[in-house]
Amino acid sequence: MTITELMPFSVLVPLIASLVCALLPGRFWPWAVTLVATITSAVIAAITLPAAAQVTLSYAFGNWPPPIGIEYRVDAANAFVALLVAGMAAVALPWAKKSVDREVPERQGAFYALFLLALSGLLGITLSGDAFNIFVFLEISSLATYGLIAHGSDRRALLASFRYLIMGTVGATFLLIGIGFLYVMTGTLNLADLAERLPEVRDTSTVRAALAFIIVGMGLKLAMLPLHLWLPNAYTYAPSFVTVFLAGTATKVALYVMLRFVFTVFAPDWSFVVLPLSTVLMILAVAGMFAGSWVAMFQPNIKRMLAYSSVAQVGYMVLGVSLVSIVGLTAAFLHLFNHALMKTALFMAVGTVIYQVGSGHLKDFRGLGRTMPWTLTAFALAGLSIIGVPLTAGFVSKWYLIQAALDQGQWFLVVLILITSLMAIVYIWRVIEAAWFQERPGNQPAVGEAPLALLIPTWVLVALNFYFGIDTRLTVGGATAAAEALLGGGMAP
Repeated sequence: MTITELMPFSVLVPLIASLVCALLPGRFWPWAVTLVATITSAVIAAITLPAAAQVTLSYAFGNWPPPIGIEYRVDAANAFVALLVAGMAAVALPWAKKSVDREVPERQGAFYALFLLALSGLLGITLSGDAFNIFVFLEISSLATYGLIAHGSDRRALLASFRYLIMGTVGATFLLIGIGFLYVMTGTLNLADLAERLPEVRDTSTVRAALAFIIVGMGLKLAMLPLHLWLPNAYTYAPSFVTVFLAGTATKVALYVMLRFVFTVFAPDWSFVVLPLSTVLMILAVAGMFAGSWVAMFQPNIKRMLAYSSVAQVGYMVLGVSLVSIVGLTAAFLHLFNHALMKTALFMAVGTVIYQVGSGHLKDFRGLGRTMPWTLTAFALAGLSIIGVPLTAGFVSKWYLIQAALDQGQWFLVVLILITSLMAIVYIWRVIEAAWFQERPGNQPAVGEAPLALLIPTWVLVALNFYFGIDTRLTVGGATAAAEALLGGGMAP
């Protein structure tokens, strides 16, 4: 079996496993099947990336040649994102067992089935070379995500899920309308074929409207300011494992879809030269960086604090895109990857505290540094990465972002990046101060260190934050190849 023939199984394996999980009783077997399925997808993605970095891979379903048939079309950009999505799911699953047992004690078969559907949907979005198929997989992942969020033990999880459903439906509808406009003008849904046919008709109001609809639709899924309002409640009230998974994957896939349409389908010489998209994205990015960091500084709930921090981090990614250069796009892909590492580690550490204490509020973190030193040290070290301290993954992506800004003489952007990084120190320090420099209230029960099943995956992510801050060959190499694939001809073979 060739690599091209193996590609579809990264989506099919979790899709089929979801049906199996839905029928399995108990707690262990649904989790075990999910673990095997996610590891399988991650291995396939890891095998695919080196090949896709050399040449664009295409798999035609039913042997119907594109653009007539549906195809998976994989280059360095989406192979990089697919590896991130499958890899983060595989790393998070060992951590999930105890956390899900505590927060979702019943119907775990259905819970893990929804997780696998969400995973297969995200991977399908990433690998698909067909615009309508992207929409279909987006709906699969979104519907599964709504169900996952609703499993939260707090009753407010239902409201958060419903709000996300409403806003997610609006975003998907905008995407579908944009795709519909493109189909009306070109008669095709294949992304590579769209890229060839659009130059003849792109100077029309219909195509400009299509770009606007797609940017707004995916901006909502990306939680780009001011379309981010669904994210704080969804992250706060979802089960901790769901928050861990979404923080590391969902917004990253949405950013990829936006980039794929803007760079591959519409072409950057039209999106950013003829239209003022670069200026619009830069303004929204800077606003997100400041607004997300500012609100995070005053949040009493740590999960909500990290959720608003994600809005700021999305701003960094969009800022890299707005610079429209190889270095800027490399910085965007780097931060896409590195943010998944740092934010997953942070949410794992907070989820571990919730497992032991039963609360994620800042006041309940007081004095925990003495009784849960491994957990809170993991949080502090992952916090260094999100601040951008040297030798961490977060520093590498911010360094490339600063370099991209300097290459274009945008000194004011460097100042803004440094200011928002200093703001990150404030909200991370609030947790460290409460945990290490405040006394545990006398009326609180004694708390011990978390089980190894929670600590080991958390520390693996922390270690990866430092490893990829020192050895950047995989991340920088993959991000550079992804940037070149988008700026150098999209999905052309």
